[in-house]
Amino acid sequence: MAERESAENWTEIISPKTHLLDLRLREVWRYRDLVMLFVQRDFVAQYKQTILGPLWHIIQPLLTTLIFLFLFGNVAKIGTDGINPILFYMAGITIWNYFSGCLISTSNTFVSNAGMLGKVYFPRLVLPISVAISNIIRFGIQFGLLLIFMVAYLFKGVAIHVGFSWLYIPLLIAEMAGIGLGLGIIISSLTTRYRDLSILLTFAVQLGMYITPIAYPISFLNGKSYEWVIKINPLTSIVESFRYCLFGKGTVSLSSIGYSTVFMITVLIVGVLIFNKVEKDFMDTV
Repeated sequence: MAERESAENWTEIISPKTHLLDLRLREVWRYRDLVMLFVQRDFVAQYKQTILGPLWHIIQPLLTTLIFLFLFGNVAKIGTDGINPILFYMAGITIWNYFSGCLISTSNTFVSNAGMLGKVYFPRLVLPISVAISNIIRFGIQFGLLLIFMVAYLFKGVAIHVGFSWLYIPLLIAEMAGIGLGLGIIISSLTTRYRDLSILLTFAVQLGMYITPIAYPISFLNGKSYEWVIKINPLTSIVESFRYCLFGKGTVSLSSIGYSTVFMITVLIVGVLIFNKVEKDFMDTV
């Protein structure tokens, strides 16, 4: 009898979710070690069979910056609000790469890990959270590259803004992560049934880069008929605020930042709720 009671002393009890708001976030926190293991796996596996490895994190923003410098700076002659053009483009590309990395990786995470999801139990939200954290490493490398260029231009006589505004940069990164994570979870929940959404996502990310002020400042849009399209983009104020924190120049307002914050919270809540709903028959469709 004692042996039977000992055998029924389970360390983990898996039960079905009873309602839509049954998020079990405390359970996700208990699996934080697994989150870090996934972060390590994603970073190592991404460049395991490449020649240059993590150097691609440096090469990609440099090449994109040079293309923007030629197309938007030399050909289109678009100003950069008095900011050095290379630093202007590199700053926008750095924060945009973090958002697009979170969005694309999160949107594919459940389909790409389907084999593992059917064999072992863990909170499924662990996967998208680990993606957002692993992309922080990529952002850190590219942000470090940006700082190196800023220091180099400082020695060339280019004024660099350093102030308390730098303290707001982590909050802007958290906003980008939240929007990318929320949208990615929504798309990943839908791609379990509709796989062609992943194709549309690639196109949407490419389009999104041009309706976000990455290659131009908001001041360039003044008086243009499509200005409202750019301003309703919740990423616009984050990118512009990121540059303002770094260089002290740009168009920033509390209302636009508040709009982006509300959008981030909304999309995160909606994303988690949608995922919580489709998780019941997740393995039947993935």
